Amino acid sequence: MYNTTMEKNEFEKSFIEARRAAISTDFGHLNDMQLEAVLTLRGPLLLLAGAGSGKTTVLINRIANLLNYGIGSDSSFVPAKATQDDLDFLREYARSPSGGDRGRMRGLCSLTPAEPWRIMAITFTNKAAGEMKERLSKLLGAEAESIWAMTFHAACARMLRRDIDKLGYERSFTIYDTSDAASLMKRILKDMDIDEKSLPHKTVLSYISRAKGAMETPESYLESTLHKGDIRRQAIGKAYMEYTRRMRDSGALDFDDLLLLTVRLLAEHPDVADYYRNRFDYILIDEYQDTNNLQYVFASTLAGGHGNICVVGDDDQSIYKFRGATIENILSFEEQFTGARVIRLEQNYRSTGHILDAAGDVIGNNIGRKGKKLWTEKQRGIKPALHIVPNERSEASFVAQEVQRSAAEGRKWQEHAILYRMNAQSNQLETAFKRSGIPYRVYGGTGFYERAEIKDMLAYLCVIQNPHDDLRLLRIINNPPRGIGQTTVGRLFEEAARLGLSIFEFIREAQNNDALKASAGKLHQFADMIDFLRAHAADMALSELYELLLEQTRYKKMLEEKKSDDNTSRVENIMELKTNIIAFENGEGGSLFDFLSETALYTDQDRDDDTSDRVLMMTMHSAKGLEFDTVFVVGAEEGVFPGIRVTESRDDMEEERRLCYVAMTRAMRRLVFTSARQRTLFGRTAASAPSRFVQEVSAENIDLVNEYPDYSGSYGFDSDFSFVIEDRYGRDFDPYDDTPRDASEAWRKYQPRKTASSRKKAYNELFKELTAAGADYKAGDRIIHSAYGRGMITKLTPAGGDALLEVVFDDVGTKQLLLNSAARFMGKSDE
Repeated sequence: MYNTTMEKNEFEKSFIEARRAAISTDFGHLNDMQLEAVLTLRGPLLLLAGAGSGKTTVLINRIANLLNYGIGSDSSFVPAKATQDDLDFLREYARSPSGGDRGRMRGLCSLTPAEPWRIMAITFTNKAAGEMKERLSKLLGAEAESIWAMTFHAACARMLRRDIDKLGYERSFTIYDTSDAASLMKRILKDMDIDEKSLPHKTVLSYISRAKGAMETPESYLESTLHKGDIRRQAIGKAYMEYTRRMRDSGALDFDDLLLLTVRLLAEHPDVADYYRNRFDYILIDEYQDTNNLQYVFASTLAGGHGNICVVGDDDQSIYKFRGATIENILSFEEQFTGARVIRLEQNYRSTGHILDAAGDVIGNNIGRKGKKLWTEKQRGIKPALHIVPNERSEASFVAQEVQRSAAEGRKWQEHAILYRMNAQSNQLETAFKRSGIPYRVYGGTGFYERAEIKDMLAYLCVIQNPHDDLRLLRIINNPPRGIGQTTVGRLFEEAARLGLSIFEFIREAQNNDALKASAGKLHQFADMIDFLRAHAADMALSELYELLLEQTRYKKMLEEKKSDDNTSRVENIMELKTNIIAFENGEGGSLFDFLSETALYTDQDRDDDTSDRVLMMTMHSAKGLEFDTVFVVGAEEGVFPGIRVTESRDDMEEERRLCYVAMTRAMRRLVFTSARQRTLFGRTAASAPSRFVQEVSAENIDLVNEYPDYSGSYGFDSDFSFVIEDRYGRDFDPYDDTPRDASEAWRKYQPRKTASSRKKAYNELFKELTAAGADYKAGDRIIHSAYGRGMITKLTPAGGDALLEVVFDDVGTKQLLLNSAARFMGKSDE
């Protein structure tokens, strides 16, 4: 067929190009970089997807490409039977697909199309997973049902259901959500005589979560604390031991266990790891910047054979360090996965040009990022604005007035979002909205599955599934009231623990226990009811079992007999749970275990499903993934956002800046910051300086609006948009500190200035003098810090108008400090 090798090479090159072009016609709605991401299928791939860049669209279409064409768009293989006529056909089809033979095109372009059950698409929330499934179903039909499109925790729960017995656990395990884990830990600390005020249960659970993330067993954690002599950590270690014991005795796992035990399963049982490596040819992971260590190990293990892992994320939106997320997973992806390719999705479809440029001004100050520049084909639009107000009450009134004005122009209430750093900031806003008659809701409030009556019904179902679940059993044993009081419950718990039995097992022994003989009859009735429901669970539909549960427990009847609006709502809620059960049966279906696993895995990010027309108030963390026409970022002040505690750590400050970037990029048309001159928060009133993040926005991308120019005191900008701030007493403030400088000897040299230029000059001279002590710091210097004690500077890196110090402290280890902030709290040490 070919006269020379060169002719053959030219033909194959042309055929590969024509095949890729023909496949591309299926994705003509994508931009160039989105298309490149959809067509790149083999090996490790990092998609750096900026805010509003259509990453979900890319994932959906990438899966469609895999199912329809396999690796056709990303392979150098050319079939031996390919002819010049085939090449001419593909070229013509690429030019005019509407008139071409689609069947022939697919036949020529398909190379080992993927089977749907060999694709795993992981995301972080059930809501996101549900949206992915829905879009896949619309695009692919029934094929989409077999794709593992789910959260990390759901995937792990499914794997453990199959093989957890290899680790010595029962397959009938139940899953504790965050509130269940909190209830158990409170009980453990109470039994250990530990005061909640001295060691909060949330703190203990946080340490345990970090230990599990580091794959540290309770035994090794406790042993390490004993060596260090830290009494507080020892208490946490003992609580970790007891928490693990009680969880295992109850046949329960928490969210961290799902990941940890799956990673253990894959590591300790190569046959299981090989099964899943062979099962899944393609791994896709969304929101990769939010992954933790265990999730990285899980993903890399499954991709270890074929290496076809595609991760989608934005390093500029990594804001969940407090949940264990590590930005290093995305920053070092190319080092972790050899031969990885990187594609940047930088075209934004959400925000106007001014908003994107302002957000870019802010995030550009971070050092730890891979770098990208968002752009849009939209108009420049309205400049973001900073509104200066006297206090939090004026701030709330201003926001309410602006929302009312916007609504009067025809926009829906729900097109407006109020974002704040701390939940406490919603107080004055809610008051102002109530007074103004503005409908609102606080996003992420009590979710459906967190309501008391729903948790009661789920507790019954959990005990039917696993009667050894002591936590859930204690919740329902006298609910509705059965005459089983707290004294009886306490004795049950103590005696069962003494004998090493679950409470349900011990109930059968109650008549033999002198202290429980009086309650034995009632306890047996409860156990008989659970046994009756368990006997029917195997041969009844879930919805029928639920009806039988309501009848046997008389829970619904109890609510109906106590007439009140609240109880009417509770009855409606427990019947709505039946709606959810029916929807589950009509969807993927499955056993009682499967339904309970699905509901247990709903997180705080899945809570809010209210679509009514109301203004949304939420924390900036809750806003991730959402978008609104108009966004108000309130409390843009030093000490509030960023908070005081992050100012000395570069890593913490960079995460706080990423949080600001997330907040800014939620806005589609209008972005407004508010900054109060003084704010009362947690009962304390303090003067405030506008946030450094707003200062980082260039003057051409933001407008300054002083709402109350006659208010005593003044704000102004210098030529590079830095703030010069003076309070009502004529004292200047350092934007990096919310304490007046009038107490320092340096300040006494500078009297209040009347003009903006003189104020600016005085401020600059003062700032230089205050930071001069840090000007000659260098690597090798010994220092003493008021908070961290003595240490040595090991590295000093200039960073704009500041410098980053790396200090190894004698007692607390290595810290990274920003010089201008840290200089106030440290000095050189001779020791």
